Amino acid sequence: MTPLAVVAATANPHKLREIRELVVGRLELLPRPADLPEVVEDASDLIGNARLKAVAVAEHTGQPALADDTGLFVDALAGAPGVHSARFAGPDASYTDNVDLLLERLQGVPPEGRTARFSSVMLLAWPDGTELSARGDVEGMITDAPRGPGGFGYDPVFVPSAGDGRTFAQMSDEGKHVYSHRAAALAALLDRLA
Repeated sequence: MTPLAVVAATANPHKLREIRELVVGRLELLPRPADLPEVVEDASDLIGNARLKAVAVAEHTGQPALADDTGLFVDALAGAPGVHSARFAGPDASYTDNVDLLLERLQGVPPEGRTARFSSVMLLAWPDGTELSARGDVEGMITDAPRGPGGFGYDPVFVPSAGDGRTFAQMSDEGKHVYSHRAAALAALLDRLA
């Protein structure tokens, strides 16, 4: 069966590479058009932001579009950074800025109080308004310092509970896919699509 061609709504090269690895043979991921302006992500939840991005790309291209929105929800911070994870330290924050602020806010919180979850929503939107979505969650904890050279975003400080004590940034890409919220959301979406 020919893979469904979908336009990637993300311009983030790290997310794009990860998604491409996870859908190989199932979806043909086309690049986001360079002339499409950034979509303002002002929804109050992950599915709302994923919908904003997917619908904008589907309307712009006339093709199905795949978008995700991901958040890190830290229990000791009442769920923050949550839907604001990418902009936690400000609108132009780097990954390092966000991680530094997270660790600063968690100073003095003991290991047992550093529980968190990564959540991803994947949403596929067609130009006719049809949509399909799925969510993936992974429970874990926040370390007291970054560990590992890989990954991106909060990966250096997130240890999945089901793992072996390594952060996502200490794992190979394939190792991360075993536990990843994005992998779980995509697997569920592809099952529903089938």
